[in-house]
Amino acid sequence: MASIDINADLGEGEANDAELLRVVSSCNIACGGHAGAQASMRATVAEAVRNDVAIGAHPSYPDREGFGRRSRFLVGEALFATLVAQIQALDAVLAEHETKLRHIKPHGALYNDACADAELADTVARAAREAGAGIFLVGLPDSELQRAAHQHALPFLAEAFIDRAYLADGRLVPRSDPGAVLNRVTDIEAQAISIARDRSVTSIDGRSIAIAADTLCVHGDTPGAAQAARAARLALERQGIAVRVAGE
Repeated sequence: MASIDINADLGEGEANDAELLRVVSSCNIACGGHAGAQASMRATVAEAVRNDVAIGAHPSYPDREGFGRRSRFLVGEALFATLVAQIQALDAVLAEHETKLRHIKPHGALYNDACADAELADTVARAAREAGAGIFLVGLPDSELQRAAHQHALPFLAEAFIDRAYLADGRLVPRSDPGAVLNRVTDIEAQAISIARDRSVTSIDGRSIAIAADTLCVHGDTPGAAQAARAARLALERQGIAVRVAGE
């Protein structure tokens, strides 16, 4: 049976985390850079373990004021050090719950920057490698982040987004632009099916773009995220596509 992973960015102070964790197969937990603290990490990890959801770190630029959405906020060894510290903070919470880190997905501007910038991608990949062998790095397919993962012998999960619009070149429409976030459940369902079944997505200007993804993201801070994720999962299952952790 065909399958796909669904992941969500959690631990960012949103009210629907618990509901999302009853739908998704993987989660990415904020670990102190843009959001999150020990208490939120513990609560999110506990709920993820209860629902048998794979757990990943969601480190970012150390930019709580800008919610990690300011490009190139920090670079070089200072960035490397904070990423390692963020991942270790979550790893310590995971040890309390006798579970392990499965993947690392950078957040926000760091994600976008690292997918396009080889130097930043290398910094993220080195920080991920510090976390241990066999931990997946998550990013856009055919990106600098994917190339850095390969260079550092890290397994990679290619990600696509079911609640964001795409440009004709395969990049996401900037959040500041009209139509960047998909709000209608029917649009989110259709995009999930198109990516998982047809390996393509329709850009905001109507073009068909090839896209190969191992995991589909729904943003936890999108209004109605839990309902949209549940609807997308049911739509995928009606197409004969199982939702399960990628790489298993």
